[in-house]
Amino acid sequence: MADVVVDKENAGPLGNGVGLGKAVGKGLTEQGARPGVLRSIDVNSLPVHIDNNAKQKPGAVKPASADASLAARPSGRAPTRWQLTDFDIGKPLGRGKFGNVYLARERKEQLQSSNVEHQLRREIEIQSHLRHPNILRLYGYFYDETRVYLILEYAARGELYKELQRVGHFDERRTATYIASLAKALLYCHSKHVIHRDIKPENLLLGLHGELKIADFGWSVHAPNSRRQTLCGTLDYLPPEMVEGRAHDAAVDIWSLGVLAYEFLVGCPPFEAAGHSDTYKRILRVDLRFPAAPAVSPAAQAFIGRLLVRDPAARLPLDRVLRDPWIAQNADPAVLSRTL
Repeated sequence: MADVVVDKENAGPLGNGVGLGKAVGKGLTEQGARPGVLRSIDVNSLPVHIDNNAKQKPGAVKPASADASLAARPSGRAPTRWQLTDFDIGKPLGRGKFGNVYLARERKEQLQSSNVEHQLRREIEIQSHLRHPNILRLYGYFYDETRVYLILEYAARGELYKELQRVGHFDERRTATYIASLAKALLYCHSKHVIHRDIKPENLLLGLHGELKIADFGWSVHAPNSRRQTLCGTLDYLPPEMVEGRAHDAAVDIWSLGVLAYEFLVGCPPFEAAGHSDTYKRILRVDLRFPAAPAVSPAAQAFIGRLLVRDPAARLPLDRVLRDPWIAQNADPAVLSRTL
């Protein structure tokens, strides 16, 4: 196995021959060193999402019915099908919108031949080169025979999603501050030709002083000269062009920003429905409705409406997001005035 040097400032591609899976690691700090987080990526504990009906990001086993115990193996594998007996089912990881999620380990083969290794390499290469106060730093990585370890900045206040669950919804000042911070981070990413493609509360963390940080670049892509075709991200945040299978560009992140602003203010995504097909239909119609409670001001509704536009080219550009009257009136002035 090739030697690996961890360079905090210039982390680069992984060495060859590493089999990859995913697991959650623990936080760590060295005495006298900058706080960080160590995330282990375990070959033998890859969470595998089994779903016959949807193209999903590699996740975890999510039983939905007796018919959902089988799914096609990735291309290039033997012409057989996954079965539940191919996995050791571990601890529950959480509850999703349409099912439960469990940790699973394949019993026979490593999963290096799947797309997980390529996706992780891309995530590391992109995140390690980004430098922005609202993007979680990836300082470096190392690996052994079974795991890859990511050395990440420590976000002291934890997950934004849990904070949103705790309080139900955010007020307009807090929402505008978060959206302005995120708009600045996305402007920076787009200037580097990086499209995030999966902005949602679960992928955001809070730093020591409550500052927002993008923490997961698993579906991000570096696309300097081309539009993308891959259907990826999270159902409630998918833009119409992805739902229709059309090519997409950086405007997908602007749509996600609008969905996020709505969820911050209301407590749930704007196009949420009983099933996948109903959610798709609401997205395609841009069926945007605001509840009577919690109340959302007309200015905030208008702002969200300028982001959630079916035509990607007509969405409010990120630089104009920062100058929008609702943002200017409600966001923390320190956030709006801060430069890199």
